[in-house]
Amino acid sequence: MWLCKHLNSNLITKENLLEKEFSQMAKEAKRHYEIYKRIPNSMLISLVQERLNEDDCLRRGWILDGIPERREQVLMIQTVGLAPRHVIVLNAPDTVLIERNMGKRIDPDTGEIYHTTFDWPPEPEIQNRLIEPEGISEIETAKRLLEYHRNIIRILPSYPKILKTISADQPCVDVFYQALTYVQTGHRCNAPFTPKVLLCGPLGSGKSLQAALLAQRYGLVDICCGQLLKEAVAAKSSLGELIQPFFEKRMTVPDSIITKALAERLSQQDCIQKGWVLHGFPRDLDQARILTSMGYSPNRVFFLNVPLDSILERMTLRRTDPVTGERFHLMYKPPPTIEVQARLLQNPRDSEEHIRLQTDLFYRNCGDLEQYYERAITVNGDQDPYTVFEYIESGIINPLPKKVT
Repeated sequence: MWLCKHLNSNLITKENLLEKEFSQMAKEAKRHYEIYKRIPNSMLISLVQERLNEDDCLRRGWILDGIPERREQVLMIQTVGLAPRHVIVLNAPDTVLIERNMGKRIDPDTGEIYHTTFDWPPEPEIQNRLIEPEGISEIETAKRLLEYHRNIIRILPSYPKILKTISADQPCVDVFYQALTYVQTGHRCNAPFTPKVLLCGPLGSGKSLQAALLAQRYGLVDICCGQLLKEAVAAKSSLGELIQPFFEKRMTVPDSIITKALAERLSQQDCIQKGWVLHGFPRDLDQARILTSMGYSPNRVFFLNVPLDSILERMTLRRTDPVTGERFHLMYKPPPTIEVQARLLQNPRDSEEHIRLQTDLFYRNCGDLEQYYERAITVNGDQDPYTVFEYIESGIINPLPKKVT
């Protein structure tokens, strides 16, 4: 909580996701939790994704507390393109944690949490009405810790380069300042040079996922052109005010505005120090030349090649439940019941006509871009995403082949 206040970031927990009820999906998740005492992984990650796309999170950033809980949730978070810049694990002996948990007391009138040893209220009136919350006995706490230890060893390997372990068996102020120092310290990039990576590919080729994996693996700054424009609008900056009318009219934002937003972001210190991975721009030869003229030439370019049939399979079968907001895929993640399937809706952008149009537009410009970035690496994007990532990673850590003359 102190970290959130100091950094002016939003604290996101499973509890406040359910309490806020900022969407129909949150209400459905709360009902599900009240009945089954758990939330399906897909529903939880959809909730997280929806919350992190809110304006305040785009402007101020966020801190996830207690999420992900399992390896499966980590993979789902990566798949939707969410990549934390820092991961902190607080460690303490189980005996200490059990003692702390057993001392908790709750004020039923205010919801404030107190502790019999560390934070006992001085007012007798408050003391008399405090109650012991459910599930904090020694046996129950030990069971929860056992489950935590089983899951955490499968989660941590997913964040090897951005992970910091801090002992929680010390005063809270010391824990806070160690965590604060870590998140305010930029990561040194792990690549053999400062990568400036450009990912090109048609709609549905997996650029966002690969960018998130690269950002996580090498500490790069993940720059999605579309997201960058949304953040400018959410921040209500002068640039955002220029962009907003185009969003409202669903018109293409002019190159002059896009490149100004990119120049502002790419010139920031984190991009200079750590490197970046850019996707969503350039889309044609003119935009590529503009990017070069601004002094932001990528030193690694990858084209994700995916056939139209696979793109149509990935995109046109996506559906959303209008009641819960949960996302499904008719082939890879079908709805659980006929009732749910009957009410699913398709986003107009996922229609076959729109996908064909966007794919055709990309491949019409692709030849010019491949000639312009003559040392680009083409990767078969029509395979397991982690296999695709291995190919991309090899193109980063290995020297580019010399051009044969």
